Amino acid sequence: MRYLLRVGLGVAAGPLLMGPLLAQAPSPAARRAQEIVGLINGANVAAVHAYVDSAFGGRMKGLPMDAHVNFVLGQREASGGLEWAGLQDEQPGQVTALVKRRLTGDWNAILVMVDTQPPYLVTRIGLRPPPPTPGGSESRLASDAELVAALRKSVETLAGADVFSGSVLLAKDGKILYSAAFGQANRDFGALNRLDTKFNLGSMNKMFTSVAIAQLVEQGKLSLDDPLSKFLPDFPSPAAAAKIRIKHLLSHTSGLGSYFNDEFDRSSRARFRTVDDMMQLAKGDSNAFEPGSRWSYSNTGMLVLGKVIEVVTKQDYFQYIRDHIYGPAGMTNSDAYELDRVNPNLAVGYETDFGADGTKRLRNNIFMHVIRGGPAGGGYSTAEDLLRFAEALKSGKLVAKQFVEVLTSTKPELNSPQYGFGFGVDTASGIVGHSGGFPGISSNLDIFIRSGYVAVVLSNYGGASPPVVERIRTLVKQRGPMP
Repeated sequence: MRYLLRVGLGVAAGPLLMGPLLAQAPSPAARRAQEIVGLINGANVAAVHAYVDSAFGGRMKGLPMDAHVNFVLGQREASGGLEWAGLQDEQPGQVTALVKRRLTGDWNAILVMVDTQPPYLVTRIGLRPPPPTPGGSESRLASDAELVAALRKSVETLAGADVFSGSVLLAKDGKILYSAAFGQANRDFGALNRLDTKFNLGSMNKMFTSVAIAQLVEQGKLSLDDPLSKFLPDFPSPAAAAKIRIKHLLSHTSGLGSYFNDEFDRSSRARFRTVDDMMQLAKGDSNAFEPGSRWSYSNTGMLVLGKVIEVVTKQDYFQYIRDHIYGPAGMTNSDAYELDRVNPNLAVGYETDFGADGTKRLRNNIFMHVIRGGPAGGGYSTAEDLLRFAEALKSGKLVAKQFVEVLTSTKPELNSPQYGFGFGVDTASGIVGHSGGFPGISSNLDIFIRSGYVAVVLSNYGGASPPVVERIRTLVKQRGPMP
């Protein structure tokens, strides 16, 4: 288990409960949140050890001490320290605290959960996006030029502090307003990131898989209501295959889990290059719940859709995506590259950790990640290619516009209130897209449906994209309400 870090597309923000309330009578959860902010600001390894030993319980207590040290010191590194602003939300046994990053002046929120009985041990910590207007109303930006200037300042500050490495692109109605690259693609050789550097997408490949399924639905080759048994009669079992529908796989409501399991951890990455190879990892999966009854993120579900594509088209999944997604969209620098072959201009991923004395270290993710991405994620692309994908999708070039709406709308009838078919959805802000994360991978595509903006953030530093993503969302909002 890792620390719970999330930048969601849809976040319900309650009223802001400011500092004076805490001064009067802080709840146990609020007191713990204040302590954790202080721990982050102190960035002292010995203090982290002592606090974990005395104040952590449940699953948090079971995490390796290195994970706690890396989280606390990593947050200090990324933020330059946090200023406490108050509580965004408070419920029994948990609070969401609003903080400001000293490095950039941007807002963030930290969820802290505690036992409900003394000594109120900390059971969970997670990052959350801030409320829409933390601390008061936001000033309006009069022009896209002002937006770009503010974005440039934020990104250059983060890159200058070496807490962001990658590329950033912001466009409106298909026209690029801002694009820049920072940091190094390969630190061993000092190779710099460029705008055409290919970054690992993590789970963003799920969008391509879902669009491919939509194409086959449009062609009448399958239906969203088809049972999985029509294509894979025995996976994960005959009974489960009869219950799972294509729409459940697309919306993460199938009950399947993740094929990145213990066998994957123990195995040579070179074993897993084809969809069939990856399906071997998933053969022990089973339904954790009745399909459609709840939402649970599933890498296996998207992998299975890749196999369905192969069964229906009688074509290799990777070639299908090249022919029907990348080709029509003009994505010439995108693919699921095999990493033991020569692949020009691919960024190496790096994860920060800290030594016993608090010294910052960077480790590459070469032996951690897949040797080749697949239907669930792990492919590579560039910021400009992802803009091309977004514009091709919006224009109806990949699937008809009415099916784009199907893909990018929530599915409450399937108990999927913030996810469509392969796309995250925030109905309040009108943002659809997907993120991807792994050690050394932090990527995101935001399509602002109402305003025409598209934002791409790709980083080869683990966890580095959220501050940039949040900043762009705030700035786009400051351009004013869109029709």
